[in-house]
Amino acid sequence: MITDPIADYLTRVRNAVMAKHRLVEVPASSIKKDITKILFEKGYILNYKFEDESKPGIIKIALKYHPENKLPAISKLERVSSPGLRRYVDSKSLPRVLNGLGIAIISTSQGVMTDKEARKLNIGGEVLCYVS
Repeated sequence: MITDPIADYLTRVRNAVMAKHRLVEVPASSIKKDITKILFEKGYILNYKFEDESKPGIIKIALKYHPENKLPAISKLERVSSPGLRRYVDSKSLPRVLNGLGIAIISTSQGVMTDKEARKLNIGGEVLCYVS
């Protein structure tokens, strides 16, 4: 049993990036699917596929590397809120990652979104992770 499935997801992606893998598979859940969609929309991963034939389901993620120097698009993936210590912020104190170059993924009452989208909608929530 995994006590923190989001941290497990981030660790699997981080380890695959460090090992220069092209593809990583993680067990699926709705919040992990939302995080994967955000990473794809913001250009941190190349592609993804949800396979729901098996019982828990699987997310296949194709990692993105820059073609000229083979550096990964994801340089840092950091879990902020954990099951033992939840980090909630209001709309006025939403975090800025690398002065706006990275993203913070926030779980709000209107769904999972980036810090920039939450700032536009003027809502706060739980800070899940930082990506840069």
